[in-house]
Amino acid sequence: MEDKILTAILDAYREGVFPMAESAQDDDFAFYRPYQRALLPFKNLHIPQKLLKTLRQKKYTVTLDTAFEKIIDGCSLATSSKRDNTWINKPIRDIFVALHHAGHAHSIEVWNLKGELMGGLYGLSIGAVFCGESMVSFQTNGSKIALVYLCALLKRAGYEILDTQFINPHLLQFGAYEIDQNDYEERIKSEIDKKPQSLRKGMVSFECLEQYLQWIHDSQQNL
Repeated sequence: MEDKILTAILDAYREGVFPMAESAQDDDFAFYRPYQRALLPFKNLHIPQKLLKTLRQKKYTVTLDTAFEKIIDGCSLATSSKRDNTWINKPIRDIFVALHHAGHAHSIEVWNLKGELMGGLYGLSIGAVFCGESMVSFQTNGSKIALVYLCALLKRAGYEILDTQFINPHLLQFGAYEIDQNDYEERIKSEIDKKPQSLRKGMVSFECLEQYLQWIHDSQQNL
């Protein structure tokens, strides 16, 4: 992958736009600038009680950047009854794999105790902004567990914004909300040049999760 292509993609995200294809069969893609931008308030996350119970049962393991290609390939499959198409075509897939190898894109993977991949998510990191791209569940709660762990990692590392691009019912249950695209572009200007801690594999742990859950609990109690 040519460096100039990766640089163009990163520059686009710094401007607040992102690449999308019309379908997986397309050989090209366009840059998209929506009217509204969805954000997830990871510093004030709402975690459904049923999911909270699942998280604390710890019948899973979570990893960072261990199976990036499996996650993005899973996200690109249009097999859900809720989704009859996908915006991740081969050019976008190859670009994000290259961005991953360059240290800009990250994946979170959730595994059951048999070592089977339950699901996960991937996204792009720019300064103190994390742009969540897509998530997938192969087993129940796979993507939800990954999302909470992502929030815990971002909080620990000192990130400020978790962009989810679009709103949907899956994200609404966690407290996702929309802002005007112009407001989003203004907000990221002060965040993309910040330098939070690098996301590292050693940061993923039950301890990190417990600290995050306690912090969320204390924060919400003080509201």
